Amino acid sequence: MSLIRKVPNVFVIVFSLIILAAIATWIVPGGSYERVEEEVGGVLREVLVVGSFSFEDARPQVLQIFTAPMDGFLRLAEIIGFIFLVGGAFSIMNETGAIAAGTGQLVRKLKGREILVIPIVMTFFSLFGAVFGMCEEAMPFVLIFVPLALSLGYDSFVGVSLTFLAAGVGFAGAFLNPFTLQIAQGLAGVPLVSGWEYRVIVWVIVTASTIAWVMIYAARIKKDPHRSTMYDLDQQRREEIRRQQTAEADFSIRHALALLVLLIGVIGMIVGVTVFGWYITELGALFLGMGVTAGIVSGQSPNTLAKNFILGVKDMASAAMIVGFAGGIIVILEDGNIMDTILYSMAQLTANMPRILSADAMYVMQVGLNFFIPSGSTKAALTMPLMGPLADLSGFTRQTAVLAYQLGDGFTNMIIPTSGVTIGTLTMAKIPYERWFRWNFPMQIFFFILSLLLLIWPVVTHWQ
Repeated sequence: MSLIRKVPNVFVIVFSLIILAAIATWIVPGGSYERVEEEVGGVLREVLVVGSFSFEDARPQVLQIFTAPMDGFLRLAEIIGFIFLVGGAFSIMNETGAIAAGTGQLVRKLKGREILVIPIVMTFFSLFGAVFGMCEEAMPFVLIFVPLALSLGYDSFVGVSLTFLAAGVGFAGAFLNPFTLQIAQGLAGVPLVSGWEYRVIVWVIVTASTIAWVMIYAARIKKDPHRSTMYDLDQQRREEIRRQQTAEADFSIRHALALLVLLIGVIGMIVGVTVFGWYITELGALFLGMGVTAGIVSGQSPNTLAKNFILGVKDMASAAMIVGFAGGIIVILEDGNIMDTILYSMAQLTANMPRILSADAMYVMQVGLNFFIPSGSTKAALTMPLMGPLADLSGFTRQTAVLAYQLGDGFTNMIIPTSGVTIGTLTMAKIPYERWFRWNFPMQIFFFILSLLLLIWPVVTHWQ
C-alpha cells in the first residue's frame, strides 16, 4: 500500500510513460501485420490479416518524446474540443444557480433516504453503458452528480461512481453495446447480439456488485467523512456548495427553466446517440447550445455568457492537456513500429494452454493491450481477427473469446492513465488521478478475479 500512496502527479506518470514507450522502440523488434478493410455493421474497418505478421526494423524514437504530446492533441482533437465545450457550457449553467438550487431542493426531499440515489442512478448509467455504449457521454454528468454527492454527505468518489464508474461497468458487461460487443462479434464471425442471455447475467452481476461496493463505501463516508482521502479537497467544495445553496435558497421560475433546458439536453443526447448515431461533434454542439440557452433563460447578458464560458474553458485546460499527453504514448508506439509486435507477442501467450487457462490468458492479454489501445472499437478491429481463430485452436468458442475481449476492454478503462476519457472525467470532477488510483485499485483487483470466474462457465459449456 505504501507504493500506492506515493503515486505521483498524473502529468509525471503520463510523460514518464511517453519516455518508456520511446525507450521500448530501441529494444522491442519492429513488426507489422497486413491490414485489409472489412465492412462490420455497415462501417468499413481496418482489420489485421491472421498469420500475416512479419518482423521489421523498429523506428527508434528520441526527439519524438517532445512532439508526441502535440501529435496526441491532433489525434484526440475531438475529445479535447468536447471537454472545452462541456466545461464552458456547464460553467454557464452553474452560474445560473439552477443546479445549486435544484440540488438543495433534492437534498431536503431525500432527507434520511439519501442512499437510494446510489442504486437508482448507477443502474440507469450502467444500463446506458450496456445498451448504447455510453463512455464519453458520461463525462459531463460528473459536473452535476459530484456536487449532489457532496450535498448528500458523501465524497467526490461517490459522485464519479454514480455516472462514470456505473457507465464503465455497464460498458464492460454490455449485452447490446454497438461500439464494442457488436463490432467484436462481427469480426469474430459470431451472429450479432447472440449469447445475450448470459451477457445479461454478467451485466447484473457486475452492476449489482459495484453498486453494493459503492453503497458500503458511501455509508462509511457518511458516518465519518474523514475516512475519505478526498476529505481535504471536498471540504472546500462543500463550503462553496453551501454558499451557493444559501444564495439560491428560493427556487425561482428561472431556475426551473434552466433545469428544464438541462433535462431537454440530456434527453436529446440519449435520443441523438441511440437513434441518429451522434458522436463527439454533435454532442459538443448539443451541450454548447444547452449552456447558452440556459444562460439566456436565466437572464445572463451576452458579455456575462461569454465570461462564464471562458471561465469554464480555463477550468478544463488541465484535462485537455493531459488527454493530449496520453494520446502521445500511443503515437510513440505506432511511429516506432512496435505496436503490432506487442500485439503479436501477447497473442502467442494464449497458445497451447488448457482451455480455461487459455480463455483466462486471452482476457489478461486484452487487459494488457487496453493500456496501449484504450479505444474499444479499435482494439476489437485489431485483436478479434486473431482471437477468433486462436479460440478455435484452444478448444473454446469464439463467443467466449468475444467475452474475454469485452471484459478485458471494459474494467481497466476506469483507471488507466492512457484513457483520455478517464483523465478528462477525473479532471472535470477535480479528483487527482493518484487519489482515484488508490481508491479504485482494490475494485480493479475484484473485477480481475470476477472476470476470470465469469469465463469458466462459457468454456465448460461451449457457450454459443
